[in-house]
Amino acid sequence: MKIQRARNLVLTIAATMLSALLILNFSIGDKQIDRRFERLYSVSDPQFRRTMGVILGPSLDPGNKVQQLVNGEQIFPAMLAAIRGARKTITFETYIFWSGSIGREFVDALTERARHGVRVHVLLDWIGGKLDDSQLEHLQKNGVNVRRYNSPRWNNLHLLNNRTHRKLLVVDGMTGFTGGVGIADLWRGNGNHPAQWRDTHFQVEGPVVGQMQSAFIDNWMQATGEVLHGEAYLPELPPVGPQHAQVFTSSPGGGSESMQLMYLLSITSAAETIRLSASYFVPDTVAVNTLVAAARRGVKVQIILPGQHQDWDIVRRASRATWGPLLRAGAEIYEYTPSMYHVKVMIIDDTWVSVGSTNFDARSFAINDEANLNIYDAGFARRQVDIFLEDLRRSHRVTLHEWESRGLADKALDAGASLISSQL
Repeated sequence: MKIQRARNLVLTIAATMLSALLILNFSIGDKQIDRRFERLYSVSDPQFRRTMGVILGPSLDPGNKVQQLVNGEQIFPAMLAAIRGARKTITFETYIFWSGSIGREFVDALTERARHGVRVHVLLDWIGGKLDDSQLEHLQKNGVNVRRYNSPRWNNLHLLNNRTHRKLLVVDGMTGFTGGVGIADLWRGNGNHPAQWRDTHFQVEGPVVGQMQSAFIDNWMQATGEVLHGEAYLPELPPVGPQHAQVFTSSPGGGSESMQLMYLLSITSAAETIRLSASYFVPDTVAVNTLVAAARRGVKVQIILPGQHQDWDIVRRASRATWGPLLRAGAEIYEYTPSMYHVKVMIIDDTWVSVGSTNFDARSFAINDEANLNIYDAGFARRQVDIFLEDLRRSHRVTLHEWESRGLADKALDAGASLISSQL
């Protein structure tokens, strides 16, 4: 009996500790914004740019050149070419890095540069970085400095739910890449087949690359205690193009509300159009109300989401549960039909564009480490609108009648998924 009581006590203590750990992990984010903003200016007002520069941290610097790369057939060759041309440093942070054919190409390119004296730093998320042991060993044996973000240790178990979701590649401190793509064979191809995800990534040159490098250095320091600095990592960056841009970050305990703030202020400041591409769209009440208010004041709101090829059905259902107020206010919601839609782009008034790793959900706004690139430039925005409209032509518009006509079982499953999502 004594042995049984002792065993029960141990199990009770273990269960209590596990419960406490789970609670800590699901509540590590900062307090989130819980009310809509007063609309004081539009995106075209200089006050909007001043506000974004002050509130989000880094300034909107001029002199940048940002080029969109559409789908894996453009994205991977550009990234690999930059890596193979590196002369001094490569800094690479990503959530997904999987074994496979494209994973092998990146491993080979990174190790080749390291063998030739380039300082290569790779920061992989502990959960998302699923390279097999042989490839990790190959990287490390050839001089690539590979680290895992928030690998579990006894003193950081409260951070298990905090993942780096950032996608940042910087070569020689001068050329950067960011967007939605991970390093996995799912992203190969042109996004027109269910086995080929639709995504957009961006190649960046100019002063804003320094801000991108700063984002990497911050997380590298968190993971390793090492500070990367000097001309090899942070060279002088002269103007190379016409675009004003900024890179800003968010992380729990370090301004996670910044990302939510950027989205809500942008939507509130829209005067004509909001075009949102979102791979995971589970807005809270404040975000829904902010979008509804924009639609009711005459802003054209168009949202493209994944359709039947969504990789997480619970996310699609949780998203669908929030659509009623949006559809009733006149917002247009579309589901991309050819493949999984993984694009993360917001375009406001054909002038202001935000791209990066962030999903439109509570996890990205409160728990993940994220990084976005904001571009204030009408010419660049018009090119993104063209791509958006092409995606729109390949999408099915969901009508209010269609949404309201879901069966009782679907409505119950959507509501249940929404409830579960709100607790994570």
